[in-house]
Amino acid sequence: MTATDILILGTGAFAQRILLDIAATSAEPVNVAIAGRNEERLDWLRLAANARAAIFGRPVTVTMQRVDLSSTSAASDVIGSLQPAVVVQAASAQTSSVISAQGNAWSRLVAEGGLSATAVFNALLSMRVAEAIELAKPSAHLVNCCYADVVNSLIAARGLPVTCGVGNVAILWSAFSAELGLRKQGPLKVLAHYQTITPFRHPAAERKGPPPRVWIDDIEIADVFARFASVKLTTAPVIEISGANGVPLMLAMARGRDCLAHVPGPNGLPGGYPVAFTGGHLDLDLPSGLSREEAIRWNARFEEENGMTVDSEGHVRYTGILYDRLNAVSPVLAKGFHVGDLETVFTEMEALRAQLLARG
Repeated sequence: MTATDILILGTGAFAQRILLDIAATSAEPVNVAIAGRNEERLDWLRLAANARAAIFGRPVTVTMQRVDLSSTSAASDVIGSLQPAVVVQAASAQTSSVISAQGNAWSRLVAEGGLSATAVFNALLSMRVAEAIELAKPSAHLVNCCYADVVNSLIAARGLPVTCGVGNVAILWSAFSAELGLRKQGPLKVLAHYQTITPFRHPAAERKGPPPRVWIDDIEIADVFARFASVKLTTAPVIEISGANGVPLMLAMARGRDCLAHVPGPNGLPGGYPVAFTGGHLDLDLPSGLSREEAIRWNARFEEENGMTVDSEGHVRYTGILYDRLNAVSPVLAKGFHVGDLETVFTEMEALRAQLLARG
């Protein structure tokens, strides 16, 4: 059997973007497996990716694996069988379209309380995949694409392996780099929690709230909103650039090459950071004068003020407006939970979501 370099779990738009960008950009031979439960969709993605590799003359080979991640043993089975170097987990019980959805009580709760309202849905499959990696291929790098700013902390709190996420801080890095005419990692460094993306979905004159922190050649920009007033993101998920951001790092991990990047949730940390992948390991690559402790503290405060936090013993709690909105519809869920009870909490949260979706 041909060795699998990268396994992509999920067949949605985000997984598709990553797969097709790998097929069009890899300069080195790479074997990719795409896995999901919809066989017709899988077959199309396999064909489309291999076609793109042919179009661009890339040494990429894509195969498919049918797997239903709703089965608790499915992730272990496919990871154990394929033994991938990198596992890209892009399957979620909550679609990213909730960011721009309207017209029901669930979307209003998410809009008012924040995306951490969806953390349980984003965490369930990612937690199962992390468990599977620990069991079947401990050396594999887990790249969690599902709300990594927060979910990766939950995974780490269970003592499970997670290397990083995709998007969020990298969205801002790439958009800012584009406007500055930069075409490589290094000179520009961005520290950003996912909550700092929201202002850039609005016109420049309407932006408010804490901005990300940005450095050029280790000099911090004083007014980020003014400097990048021309950067305007879509209100919908920006998968045109968010998924692509992870591709160079995934390819580097698969081949053991060094790589600079920007990622959310590196090694389970909250928020997003500049990082360096060297010698097979990922670590922070912060600008001069910014300590690791300060960078983590800056990112952590966002969820401490409003969102979801997890302590060193695995206790998860909701905070701020999210706590208030959740408490109004489910005082029991608003109390929080232990990360070890995620499966049970998922069922309870799923029932609440169904009620709110029906409420209109």
